[in-house]
Amino acid sequence: MKVVIPGGSGQVGTLLARDFRRLGHEVVVLSRRPPRKSLWRVVPWDGATVGAWAAEVDGADVVINLAGRSVNCRYTAANRRLILDSRVNSTRAVGEAIAQAGRPPRVWLQAGTATIYAHRYDAPNDEATGQLGGSERGVPRAWRFSTTVAKAWEQALADARSPQTRRVILRSAMTMSPDHGGIFEVMLRLVQRGLGGQAGNGRQYLSWIHDHDFLAAIHWLVQHEEISGPVNLAAPGPLPNAEFMHWFRRTWGIGFGLPAPWPVLALGAIFLGTETELVLKSRRVVPGLLLKHGFKFRFPAWPEAVQDLCRRWRD
Repeated sequence: MKVVIPGGSGQVGTLLARDFRRLGHEVVVLSRRPPRKSLWRVVPWDGATVGAWAAEVDGADVVINLAGRSVNCRYTAANRRLILDSRVNSTRAVGEAIAQAGRPPRVWLQAGTATIYAHRYDAPNDEATGQLGGSERGVPRAWRFSTTVAKAWEQALADARSPQTRRVILRSAMTMSPDHGGIFEVMLRLVQRGLGGQAGNGRQYLSWIHDHDFLAAIHWLVQHEEISGPVNLAAPGPLPNAEFMHWFRRTWGIGFGLPAPWPVLALGAIFLGTETELVLKSRRVVPGLLLKHGFKFRFPAWPEAVQDLCRRWRD
């Protein structure tokens, strides 16, 4: 099977490329900055227009588009434009390449985000009944930008002309992996420094998925032809930030974590060049479709998941 991964040079893309290669599949990553050495073939592209790279899509079995500028930055006007354009333009380019293909791929998995859902504490968001964000009361106006981007991202996929290709939107929560450069490493460094306390009031839900389950879900979605449209890639057990960090500290063996009230977070976000939304928005997302269709999670709950992740990090 040939798997093409546009924007696959980041941490999640590397997880996927490595796993598909381990299983004996041909892997091609499309990257704006191809490395000098790689364990799989890397083809240059600009992430915006159809070019010679489109030949890799023609005849491929699976396309997994992960392209998009990181949201871990200040939402200046310039960064907002880059975040939006990098997602919408790359999705359009992939769609055009598929439309032009003589033998289009049978499935297109398109990255999305669980951030599309509303900030809420009262109930979980699944694909069928979840509330989309953008009109919540009592949240900063700046938070509307993320849901605007998420909706435009999904609309770019919906607008693509690919009648022979099944399309799936990956509304992904945070993928927890002990690999270097991921969100797990960032959180672990805070815990190790005694800074792993609750953020804000600690009530905001944190949705996550263990890397083993993330990879298994991707393979499952490739094989299950009855699944299309939005799919939540999240563990069934989201939990409040305070509880999440409690289990993180307990598992690592740190008895204390300095809490970060909102004023400290706001100041720290400016200093680190990021936004408080990344830690304060309540993302209570559950995998309704995966569970309904029989997908089995290896790590459905955080206490067992963080134990495995910490063990693998130490190893």
